[in-house]
Amino acid sequence: MIRKFGCKYVSAAERVSESVGLAVSWLTGLLVLVVCYDVFTRYLLNNSLVAVQEMEWHLFAFIFLLGSAFTLKHDRHVRVDVFYSRFSPKSKALVNFAGSLLFLIPFCLVGIWGSQAFVKTSFLIGETSPDPGGLPARFILKSAIPIGFFLVLLQGIALSFKSLAIALGWYDDEEAAT
Repeated sequence: MIRKFGCKYVSAAERVSESVGLAVSWLTGLLVLVVCYDVFTRYLLNNSLVAVQEMEWHLFAFIFLLGSAFTLKHDRHVRVDVFYSRFSPKSKALVNFAGSLLFLIPFCLVGIWGSQAFVKTSFLIGETSPDPGGLPARFILKSAIPIGFFLVLLQGIALSFKSLAIALGWYDDEEAAT
């Protein structure tokens, strides 16, 4: 029963992470265009807009926050693997399982819980940029914080199931990679 639920959950969570990650990846192209525009107008035309500069960091924030689950799914996050790289697939799975349960999942829950009042207040006051000429609707950007943590939480739970299955020998690491 748990094996069947875990497998279905992992598939569903990874589809969500993959879909959101691929959608968000298009923002990197947009970010490049905005930065090029900003550099062109700032250094060649001696004109700079606050809204364009804010758009740069807003896009970066969306990419980072909403793309983190995709990064976790593909095991591309930053890790200090002095020892980890030499571990067997089962040992790596045990480290991932313990790390997910002890650090990743609790951190995501704290991030979701801790950002609720921050985001709610921003929505209630209709927060905008404090800078003249800045972007409106900053509350939309702030809402990406708990959403990003939620997506990482979903993927972290999937990683836990997957790691446990590998550690117990329910399927090998080759299958886990697909």
